[in-house]
Amino acid sequence: MTPDEVRTQATGPTAGLAPGYAQANLIAVPEDWALDVLLFAQRNPRPCPVLDVTDTGSPRTVLAPGADLRTAIPRYRVWRDGELVDEPTDVTRYWREDLVAFLIGCSFTFETALARAGVPLRHVEQGRNVSMYRTDRQCRPARRLHGPLVVSMRLVPAELVAPATAISARMPAVHGAPVHVGDPSALGVADLARPDFGDPVEGEPGDVPMFWACGVTPQAALVASRPPFAITHAPGYMLVTDVPDSEYELAGG
Repeated sequence: MTPDEVRTQATGPTAGLAPGYAQANLIAVPEDWALDVLLFAQRNPRPCPVLDVTDTGSPRTVLAPGADLRTAIPRYRVWRDGELVDEPTDVTRYWREDLVAFLIGCSFTFETALARAGVPLRHVEQGRNVSMYRTDRQCRPARRLHGPLVVSMRLVPAELVAPATAISARMPAVHGAPVHVGDPSALGVADLARPDFGDPVEGEPGDVPMFWACGVTPQAALVASRPPFAITHAPGYMLVTDVPDSEYELAGG
């Protein structure tokens, strides 16, 4: 599928779709909360690497010039006072003229490079959403916004942990290197079979869990901080952009 085909036709998680193109998380908040989000992202760049910020009220982004942010994502989440109130496939009726949208880098972007290097993507193989977990690590707060770090997890053969780390490290704009490898309890994750977001994924003998900072982190901050209104993507249902993922790879990679 092309990026435009994903944006107009996809109904499920976007991992593995339109390989070679960057994907992005969405968080749209009222303008009087935009500085909070911007500062939160600046202070927590691993989970919140900002790729674009829209003009107030605009549903357009330079990352996909022909796309409408109100309809281009397979599933959204609508929040009021930190409570999830709807998960529509179109947020046109919820969109407000005072919203500022942030597009945040997504680890799905470096999965093409991982696959090219022979690193298996178990969630893609199994047709599942990636597993995501709230951790016991708190992000650095910013004004009214605070909350825990959320991580995405991939099960990787032990002998491929080093190359998977090196490949993702070359793409800091889409979360970069993992924040942890190995024992999930070091992050306060009690059971890999019970992710907070996404689906449980089955590993193979010799697989090691690798954890990357995740762009769902702002959604955990919405729950903790309770702004009056926000729109986000549903975890794993991303905006597929028109930007080649190579654009986010450091020179020499």
